[in-house]
Amino acid sequence: MTQNLLRKILCSFFFVLGSILYAQTVTGTVSDAAGTLPGVNVIVKGTTNGAQTDLDGTYTLDNVASDAVLVFSYLGFKTQEIAVNGRSVIDVTLEEDVAQLEAVVVVGYGNQVRKEITTAVTSVSEEEFNKGVINNASQLLQGKVAGLSVYNKGGNPNDNGIIRLRGLSTVGGNTEPLVVIDGVLGQSLNNVDPSDIKNITVLKDGSAAAIYGSRASSGVILVTTKSGKSNQPFSVEYNGQYGVSDAINEVEIMDRGQFLATGGTDLGSDTDWVDEVTRSAFSQVHNIAMSGGAENTNYRVAVNYRDTEGILLNSGFEQLNVRGNFTGRLFNDKLRINFNSAFTQRDSDFGFNEALRYAIVYNPTAPVFGDDAPFAFNSDQFGGYFETLGLFDSFNPVSIAEQNRNAGATTTINYNADFRYSITDDLTATLNVGQQVSRTDNNQYYPTTAFFRGGAVSPFRKGRADFYSNEARTKTLELFGTYNKTFNDFFRMKLDGGYSFQENDFNENYLQVGDFPPGVDFDFSNAIEVSQDLNEAGRVIANSGRNDDDRIIAFFLRGNFTFDDAIYLTASLRREGSSRFGEDNQWGTFPSVAVGADLNNYLQLDNVSLLKARLGYGVTGAIPPGVGLSQTTFNVTNGAGGFGSSSTGIGTRLANPDLKWEEKRELNFGIEFAMDRLSATVDLYNRDIVDFITSVQIDAASNNGFTSQFQNSGELNTKGFELTVNYDIVRNDRVKYNMGLVASTYETVLEKNVGGDRTIANLGAPGQNDTEVILVREGDEIGQIWGPVFTGEVDANGTPILADINGDGNVVADQGSALAEDGDFKVLGQGFPDWEIGWTHQVQFGNWDVNAFFRGAFGHSMVNTFRVFYEPRIGSQSSYNYVNTDLARDDIRTAQFSSYYVEKADFLRLDNLTVGYNFDLNDDSFIKSARVSLTAQNLFTITDYTGADPEPAFQDLGAVDNGGNTGNPEVLAPGIDRRYNYFQNRTITLGLNVKF
Repeated sequence: MTQNLLRKILCSFFFVLGSILYAQTVTGTVSDAAGTLPGVNVIVKGTTNGAQTDLDGTYTLDNVASDAVLVFSYLGFKTQEIAVNGRSVIDVTLEEDVAQLEAVVVVGYGNQVRKEITTAVTSVSEEEFNKGVINNASQLLQGKVAGLSVYNKGGNPNDNGIIRLRGLSTVGGNTEPLVVIDGVLGQSLNNVDPSDIKNITVLKDGSAAAIYGSRASSGVILVTTKSGKSNQPFSVEYNGQYGVSDAINEVEIMDRGQFLATGGTDLGSDTDWVDEVTRSAFSQVHNIAMSGGAENTNYRVAVNYRDTEGILLNSGFEQLNVRGNFTGRLFNDKLRINFNSAFTQRDSDFGFNEALRYAIVYNPTAPVFGDDAPFAFNSDQFGGYFETLGLFDSFNPVSIAEQNRNAGATTTINYNADFRYSITDDLTATLNVGQQVSRTDNNQYYPTTAFFRGGAVSPFRKGRADFYSNEARTKTLELFGTYNKTFNDFFRMKLDGGYSFQENDFNENYLQVGDFPPGVDFDFSNAIEVSQDLNEAGRVIANSGRNDDDRIIAFFLRGNFTFDDAIYLTASLRREGSSRFGEDNQWGTFPSVAVGADLNNYLQLDNVSLLKARLGYGVTGAIPPGVGLSQTTFNVTNGAGGFGSSSTGIGTRLANPDLKWEEKRELNFGIEFAMDRLSATVDLYNRDIVDFITSVQIDAASNNGFTSQFQNSGELNTKGFELTVNYDIVRNDRVKYNMGLVASTYETVLEKNVGGDRTIANLGAPGQNDTEVILVREGDEIGQIWGPVFTGEVDANGTPILADINGDGNVVADQGSALAEDGDFKVLGQGFPDWEIGWTHQVQFGNWDVNAFFRGAFGHSMVNTFRVFYEPRIGSQSSYNYVNTDLARDDIRTAQFSSYYVEKADFLRLDNLTVGYNFDLNDDSFIKSARVSLTAQNLFTITDYTGADPEPAFQDLGAVDNGGNTGNPEVLAPGIDRRYNYFQNRTITLGLNVKF
């Protein structure tokens, strides 16, 4: 044993001696197919001695043994090992590794290789996006990310829809994720055309989002836009789409014959009002992108034009978007400058959803025009249209859609410049500055002949014009450094730290005038000086507001550590201050820590490429919904009592200097698994929202007349489960068939509620003014639909008989007793779905490809308000049409809300079906590639829900009475299918993609 040990020592000694004696300097260049490749890691295998990162495409290593092996590695390329064999010059060309490129994920302030990520992050590439006419970038992700809910109920092209990540993350603030576009915080998805997006990454859990602090409480969406490539010749790409949409799944109502058989009033005509106010809507999208690059520069400029009609008459938008990207390298590639800019001009015709609402309930025997009425009718007074006078809440829907105007224009300009300088091989500094300016001008006009809001029958106040404008400015500046060091084969470290500043400035103005001269065919919105207001002086309405000094300042630090290429640790800390709080509570601290391990690195399971477990905990914050909530606001009037007087007292909102940060504390456990054909990810999370900020009603008598105050008023807890699975069912040279499934479920409980137990979400008029249908109660799940239970029996007067739930022999079902101990109320359903799924099928065979995408939600219920108001066969409402679903009963003749009108709304929808063909072209052809596709969106929906759209309603805009204001969203009141919702539509799109 001693001799063997001595022999090993001598051999090692002479080996080292020989290496020293025959050591040499090795130099060379590193390139890819396009040219030199800066930034490649070069090390001598087995040691970090002499390791370096080349900066200009060349490298030099000293004291390299003649028989050493060099290792060249670069993110997105295959690693190469080359034996020196006594050579002093070794030039290397690296081969691109597509699989590795796909494994690179954009995270906050940088990139990470997928396998090293320790948090819940999902990245969706351009190839995986939803197809067809996509009006907002959020639709690209619909059903693609487990835990991310994207709903545009009804499909109104002018609505952005609702985006929620892992349910409700705050009550009084912003419930949608923070959007970061090309590294710039606080952007809007409206300002980037879907055609320009390369990749979208969603940071789902607290440990992933904590680096962004208070704005990340609802998650983070990172958007990476397309850019040019260095050493690429000038190229042009065209994407075009032509689509047509038609209304489907309309609310079932009576036709003329059914209406008259029920005792309806006959006005002599036969009118399909829904058909009269809807149309086949055409859309066209054109995108031209030009890109190229030299050795040290690249660029891309894209021009996008969209013209999208809505199925509702006079609704839709026209949009022009121009986006430019330029990247240049200076000082031997040490300085990289990246500049992005975008211009968006959008002209919208919002139309009037009320036209759809009244199309459901307007008398089907009424004529469209007054000259067709069976009796004398002064149609000139109403612009030629017929109106049913003397009825409550009854307006000709065609007159609403065609006589009135509801339009707007938004212009947005944004830019950002990113400067990254390599101080050393391991240390870089980045400066990112940006600004966005957005201006919106909306106007509504109701002529003197408009019965709806125009006062056509009023002796005064005829006609009305509304003007609203706002301007929003956002400035950002971020300065941070990155230190990236590989110490040896066992340990790597990356540190990011820096400073962030954001300032927002917002101002708005509103003006409403009326009382225009009657009998004049003129658009008085262009001459508002003729507004008289003589018969009702003081009816001019004007207000304005400003929200400035809105700043967020932050300092942050994050470390990523890799051990043995299999154990990963991430920790971050963000210290942030906001001007929205009082002086003593402006600063908050948001830490996170996450650890992960590739267990298969040690288990070495057969055919398994990844088995990673990860655990993360992170804290994010939420700021109040506006500036100055720690200060007192007053009613200020200028009336008969003098400036500053008010009939209700001068106080409206009491100051709260003790208002503090709302916090989200989230624990996430995940498992990631991958083998040859199968990959899966499972996440379990527990999230606590503490000290959530909302307005609380306070006693005016004991608070000097103040009636409300913003307080840290409660706590929420959410527990959830998410699953993502992908499987290559068929994979050979001829056919590839991949199936993917994402599924998620969660439950949110109101654990603490300072505001007290209550019912909310008033159904409104006619006849349901005191009916509130959503329960808010401490200790209960949020989103519960609350009300009495219908027994299925009806008394002699046609009144539904309600159940004696508590069994005390007395039915107490009046709304004032909704929370009483003897009240007969119970949970009738849940507004949030139990499960949401996305189910994708991708098939490739030859030049053909097929993509089928199903989306569904299960376990949620909806209050069908059209049925509540218009299904009972009430004799006094014989001049209104009736909703006539399969659930309708002729014997119910009293409007009484109960379980009868709460329906399960489970659905499975073929959301997207795309068939594409890629043409074979010669290499020397002027056209480099060409593709045509045909896409059908919303082909069919499987559901038992009788309303227009079974998609969940995640929030409530309040009751709409006589076309009134819908108010601010109530996020604690999901599950109400209001009467102002847009109708579903089916869209068929022909697409063309050509590259030159």
